[in-house]
Amino acid sequence: MGDGSPEYTVDEALVAMGFGKFQILVLAYAGMGWVSEAMEMMLLSFVGPAVQSAWGLSSQQESFITSVVFAGMLVGAYTWGIVSDKHGRRKGFLITATITFGAGFLSALSPNYTSLILLRCLVGVGLGGGPVLSSWFLEFIPAPNRGTWMVVFSAFWTLGTILEASLAWFVMPTLGWRWLLGLSSLPSSLLLVFYWVAPESPRYLCLKGRTTEAINVLERVARLNGTKLPSGNLVSDLKIELSEKSTLSEDARLISPTENEDTSPKEMDSSDMGGISSLSMLLSPKLVRSTLLLWVVFFGNAFSYYGLVLLTTELSSGHSKCTPDKLQSDKLLDTGYRDVFIASFAELPGLLISAAMVDRLGRKLSMSAMFFLCCIFLLPLVIQQSQGLTTSLLFGARICITATFTIVYIYAPEIYPTSVRTTGVGVASAMGRIGGMICPLVAVGLVHGCHQTASILLFEIVIFLSGVCVLLFPFETKGCELSDTVSSNSKNQSQ
Repeated sequence: MGDGSPEYTVDEALVAMGFGKFQILVLAYAGMGWVSEAMEMMLLSFVGPAVQSAWGLSSQQESFITSVVFAGMLVGAYTWGIVSDKHGRRKGFLITATITFGAGFLSALSPNYTSLILLRCLVGVGLGGGPVLSSWFLEFIPAPNRGTWMVVFSAFWTLGTILEASLAWFVMPTLGWRWLLGLSSLPSSLLLVFYWVAPESPRYLCLKGRTTEAINVLERVARLNGTKLPSGNLVSDLKIELSEKSTLSEDARLISPTENEDTSPKEMDSSDMGGISSLSMLLSPKLVRSTLLLWVVFFGNAFSYYGLVLLTTELSSGHSKCTPDKLQSDKLLDTGYRDVFIASFAELPGLLISAAMVDRLGRKLSMSAMFFLCCIFLLPLVIQQSQGLTTSLLFGARICITATFTIVYIYAPEIYPTSVRTTGVGVASAMGRIGGMICPLVAVGLVHGCHQTASILLFEIVIFLSGVCVLLFPFETKGCELSDTVSSNSKNQSQ
């Protein structure tokens, strides 16, 4: 810059303007995407048994309806992370919303099992873009409020699960599974309707050298929040870092970008070099430990969360299959809807616990404590319990796993720089999708085979190991500013 004018970063601008009306609107838009994903995921526990009964499917074919969605999410989570890091957050969630809504609605019209599988896989591909919306929202929040508002954002997931459980309870007994699929796809369409008002992330624009556009977005934030931008020139972490290097060595000027604000920092921005380079940056020496541990935690979280959702209905049916006194199927189905509906409300205290702990105890301690507490809730289910006690224990476990899921979605974007943030969270989320894909085939399959003890022990092992991995994370992110580059990321961690 060299003209003596004061400089400020996107983080400093957001802190100066505070959290206001603009962020509330961004929250509402991103939250609708989170509601949509939660509803599409929750319906799996209702649609599978209904389709199995209607089409005479085997238990493996029923499980495949769930697993194929996670397979699609595995592809989508990695793909959309790279797309949004390279082409922008807005383009990322435009494509994902279009695919999710289109495939979701068409799956309600599926004439046969094959078409249903293909369309649900496409829904999964679209749902894989969920981390793009969470990262986009995160990049608008002032650092001091980030933990609390990301918990509020996670509340939209809980809203989605409760809406879906309520919808299933009323729709499934009368209208059937096709209506549930069609109605559950509607929230995705709202993302398309209001897409034109969604702004691009100023942090992304600044990193790409599109400073004028970033300032325009920040001016909109200031105008809606009734505040003003800081005086001076907007800069990214990268330009500050290169400026510092240039004062230490004349040789550094040879690799520094020019003073033209439209010059893109290509040396430091791996997203311009394709997905392979982005992945290699995630596995670079400065990020590899955090990345590998995060993959394990996301795997364990998804395996456990979706496992608990499915177990709520499976253990109900498991009692009828594996014990002499069989209940009538209509009563059993009604009990299943009721139990899932009740268990969905476990997410509310999970969110409240997250909000209370995340900015006080920090991300690491909060997550590990909830993982270990979840193990305690599940332990009595190693042996078969009464239906009431089973539902109560699963309720407690769901509280804990909701808290860990909420906090890991706060922690994950914070540990990565802007240049690979959505790619990093997307790949970690993809690892979680593997957990979600394996869960119905392995753990729930054990319950189907009347092996409840083995199933619960498997959950105990996965959850305990996830808690241990959280303790091994190299740093805490509570109160830290987001970084734009790997170097500035390392600097923030050491402070």
